[in-house]
Amino acid sequence: MTDVTTERASAPQTRSVVVERDIPFPAERLWRALTQPHLIEEWLMKNDFAPTVGHRFNLRGEWGGVLDCEVLTVEPGRTLAYRWDHVNEDPKFDLRSIVTFTLTPTATGTHLRMEQAGFRPEQKQASGGLET
Repeated sequence: MTDVTTERASAPQTRSVVVERDIPFPAERLWRALTQPHLIEEWLMKNDFAPTVGHRFNLRGEWGGVLDCEVLTVEPGRTLAYRWDHVNEDPKFDLRSIVTFTLTPTATGTHLRMEQAGFRPEQKQASGGLET
């Protein structure tokens, strides 16, 4: 089961999608899943990711789409953020967002928080159809 909630981002006309989970594995293991290309492909998309600030990479979906990304923050084992852009002629799918993963060790593993910020109100389908 995945809990997804929306909250207002700092810009009044954008929204965020936030997913939080407690995972029974150490942060180091989750960090590998977030930063090693062959593991990212297992849970997300094909990619040419490298955990280096400023690195530009693509995520390539099976649906034929390509997302243009750039690594913004790398704090090994703690925080990873990257720009996630999908250029599309349809404003409902033309997305400029930032995805941030935050790992917090717990007594039983790791608390994972993922936030994707930058959805405009007309992008309900791109943000999972969620309403605030």
